[in-house]
Amino acid sequence: MALRDSYGNEASATSQAALDHYDRGIRLFLGANFGATEAFQSAVDIDDNFALGHVGLARSLMMSGQMLQAKSAISRAQELGAKLDMRQRQHIECVAALLSGQPQKARELVRSHVRDYPRDALVAQLCSNVFGLIGFSGEVGREAELLAYTSALLPHYGDDWWMMSMHALSLCETGQIEASTKLMDRSLALNPRNANAAHFKSHAQYENGETVAGRKYLAKWLSDYDDRAVLHGHLSWHSALWALHDGDEAAMWGAVDAGVGPGSAKGLPINILTDTAAILYRADLAGLSVNPDRWTELSDYALRFFPETGQSFADMHAALSHAMAGKGERLAHIADTAKGLAGDLVQPLARAWGAIARENWSDALVELVQVMGTTERLGGSRAQRDLLELTYANVLLKLGKTAEAHRCLSTRRPVLSASPPIAAFQS
Repeated sequence: MALRDSYGNEASATSQAALDHYDRGIRLFLGANFGATEAFQSAVDIDDNFALGHVGLARSLMMSGQMLQAKSAISRAQELGAKLDMRQRQHIECVAALLSGQPQKARELVRSHVRDYPRDALVAQLCSNVFGLIGFSGEVGREAELLAYTSALLPHYGDDWWMMSMHALSLCETGQIEASTKLMDRSLALNPRNANAAHFKSHAQYENGETVAGRKYLAKWLSDYDDRAVLHGHLSWHSALWALHDGDEAAMWGAVDAGVGPGSAKGLPINILTDTAAILYRADLAGLSVNPDRWTELSDYALRFFPETGQSFADMHAALSHAMAGKGERLAHIADTAKGLAGDLVQPLARAWGAIARENWSDALVELVQVMGTTERLGGSRAQRDLLELTYANVLLKLGKTAEAHRCLSTRRPVLSASPPIAAFQS
């Protein structure tokens, strides 16, 4: 009798012990907890012919930035896949497409695969979340598409804590905050250590303007979250943002220096770059003094990990870092060569950052208006894209267009309009 994983999918493992380690890896991976790599490694150590064990290992290695090892693991899975059933062959193919740098192909493969195998969670995960293949598709309407995706999957999962948290995020990003919060709380009741749910609960609290409650909740939740886990740095960014909005500058810098910036965070380079750039510039907008050395360090980090363009969300933050550090050649390279799924937006945005660094507000406005209509194409959550909303409002303020700045925030991001974290509003 064939063995089945915890989601009911037939698996090629020949050992229950190997499958138990695999299921533990799946749980840790879907909950964004540290230890998934070790669990998947244990599975294939017991059964080296367990193809999907190698896929899980590849996926977890990828999420810890170990790309060479990840490609080796998926290669082993592909060697073993020829004799497997359709579900397992397609499972391997979806992850292999992602690891080979073909996100659009991977996205289509995943969408097709989950129609037939909706409970294949490790594959379904690839298109969930704002950091997934839909989230980074570079397309208009991606939030609605993500909601449609998780809405179709949700009925197949019953009371599953992971899928609840994925759908709750989709609800949050489409403005359905109350429904999102209720579903997220159900997810957390089933698995209180689901870091994805804790993350998305913070998003719902942000959208509701619950600064004090959000700050308190996240501080408690983070207290025993492993700093090697994939979301530790990003949750630290949320903590820093809460502190900034709460007027606690010391706590904000403490969170940045303990878990967000290049010198402390242990997460993926894309998160370290984007989170650090965002909090530094949002601190600047709020009137705090930002040490220029921080921008120089971050510009050097961006150059090291993203020397060429292609990942639009990373590129827009790399451009900001180079602009604020006064690295004109680096900034010009992005403005001239930006490619990727939203490269056409990165180019004017890079020019806008350069103009802002020079305090040329008129030129900055000319460039920003080309971007603001479709910022969702750049990727990230609403909370992350508020960097652009606040930047745009600040440029309007610098040009004396105070009423327009207020109007833009009140219509586009009303959660920020009552007390905008921009110093120029107070002057």
